[in-house]
Amino acid sequence: MEYEINLPEVVAEVTAAFLRYEAALTSNDVAVLDELFWNHPSTLRYGVGENLVGYEAIRAFRLARPSKGLERDLMRTVITTFGRDFATANTEFTRKGEVRIGRQSHTWLRLPQGWRIVAAHVSLMAA
Repeated sequence: MEYEINLPEVVAEVTAAFLRYEAALTSNDVAVLDELFWNHPSTLRYGVGENLVGYEAIRAFRLARPSKGLERDLMRTVITTFGRDFATANTEFTRKGEVRIGRQSHTWLRLPQGWRIVAAHVSLMAA
C-alpha cells in the first residue's frame, strides 16, 4: 500500500491539533489535554521520569503534576502525515532556567472523535 505523505489539508489539521495541545500543555488545561489523548488502555506516554500506560494513568499524572513553569519555546517541529488518518509530530523545546533540551514525540490517529494522541514520549538531553 502506498501512502500519500504530507497532504496539505491533513498537515494543516494535525498542525492545528498539535498547537491546541501545546496551548493546553503550557496553560495546564487538563480538560483539553485529556480530550486530545485517546481514551484507551493502550495509550501510552513515556515521560522524563514516568512511564504511563493507559489513558487513566496519563490522566492521573496530569491532575497531579505542578501547574507552574510549563512555558517553553519550541524548535524544529516536524509534522509528517501518512495518508489521511495517521501522523507523527516531533519537536524540540527549551524552558527558561533549564540547560537541557527537551524532545517530544507524538503519534496521532484520526478517530471518529477527531485527531487523538495514541503514543507520546518526552525526554531531556544535554545541551
